[in-house]
Amino acid sequence: MEASSSSTTPLPPHRRWCQLHLPTTIRLKTTFCSELSGAVGDLGTYIPIVLALALVSHLDLSTTLIFTALYNIATGLLFGVPMPVQPMKSIAAVAIAESTHLTVAQIAAAGLSTAAILLFLGATGLMSFLYRFIPLPVVRGVQLSQGLSFAFTAIKYIRYNQDLATSKSGTPRSWLGLDGLVLALSAVLFLIITTGAGDTANYIDYSEDLSNPSARSRRRVHKRLRLLSAIPAALIVFLFGLLLCFLRDPSVLNNIKFGPSKIHLVSMTWEDWKIGFVRAAIPQIPLSILNSVIAVCKLSGDLFPDREASAKSVSISVGIMNFVGCWFGAMPVCHGAGGLAGQYRFGGRSGASVVFLGLGKLVLALVFGNSFVSILNQFPIGILGVLLLFAGIELAMASRDMNSKEESFVMLVCAAVSLTGSSAALGFGCGILLFLLLKLRQFDCSHGFGFYNHNTNKSSPIDVESSLIP
Repeated sequence: MEASSSSTTPLPPHRRWCQLHLPTTIRLKTTFCSELSGAVGDLGTYIPIVLALALVSHLDLSTTLIFTALYNIATGLLFGVPMPVQPMKSIAAVAIAESTHLTVAQIAAAGLSTAAILLFLGATGLMSFLYRFIPLPVVRGVQLSQGLSFAFTAIKYIRYNQDLATSKSGTPRSWLGLDGLVLALSAVLFLIITTGAGDTANYIDYSEDLSNPSARSRRRVHKRLRLLSAIPAALIVFLFGLLLCFLRDPSVLNNIKFGPSKIHLVSMTWEDWKIGFVRAAIPQIPLSILNSVIAVCKLSGDLFPDREASAKSVSISVGIMNFVGCWFGAMPVCHGAGGLAGQYRFGGRSGASVVFLGLGKLVLALVFGNSFVSILNQFPIGILGVLLLFAGIELAMASRDMNSKEESFVMLVCAAVSLTGSSAALGFGCGILLFLLLKLRQFDCSHGFGFYNHNTNKSSPIDVESSLIP
């Protein structure tokens, strides 16, 4: 619809320049401000995990910012969609939450072990095979569980004080203050007013007769919505949160030391490899396969049908990123469906969105280095919760295309098991088993091998493809 509108309306100068001079993958698909706003859409998950790892496991923030910045720029140029770069959450959870915290060397070993598996699956084509033949309702169940998990965490961030170093909620948050409920709820209202449900109208029927009062009303509403959607709402909320860092504790200015920290190789012993693989990589591998590759590829196809990312390229990308950065102590990362949903929710429509994010991280790393930890430590957790809430709901809404009762049943059971068992792999296994059992019920032996067709009352040949991811 947008194309038909732009064919009759001249592009603004900056859009014409982008169309002529920039690579196709990072040409703006919407306004510059919208892409900037989308760039911060996944920071609700990125900041808390990175900050907790820096405080608990002494992760080098400067090194992590530099490498994730380079990853952002590379993925933006490669995929042409706002493909996020997020922490490997299971590894981070083990490193932070368990009584014996992982060292930087053990975290790096876990990231390298996970990367090796994903690189092997991607290079051999096995990941593409899995992506093709995993039932769609099961994938939707994983997406729904991850989205709701983000939303539940976001509500905790908003309602309760948080100790990120121990990943535990504390006392109820006060209503007033620079990290109070009023501030967080005001951010929610601002984002709802400016971004609505996440959909923007890009087309006006200029052939409508403006003498018709209803047509004039639609035109006015459309213009107002276009004006609101042009506001970089998420970016404004994030920058306001940064401002509050200095207002909450002005002494952080005294702790700022300019310049990045020195990058060095991490020395890993055999014991580090064993602990990292057993304690952190084993629970991370299924989550990376399901959420960081399969779910994110399906979501990219839902949001950008003409630019769907391939499972092979995403899997190889995760492997290469970690094989580059983990040796230097950078945080293990992946491509998460929640991050893609968050960046899309706040306006990201092209690779330019994550390129802007990468450039911002690079500037912060080179200017402030590890002293940026003291600034982020004062960031209002309630505002991070607001950003995470919208990202989680956007991801969960990807499951709204389950139209039949059978598909919804499989999806909801998969999501419920994933949430209550705190394991996407467990929910995935139950979803696959349930899907096969439901197909087995329709198996009709009296007319040869086939499944009973409810529409024609005849048995039909086994049609696996119709129930799987296209």
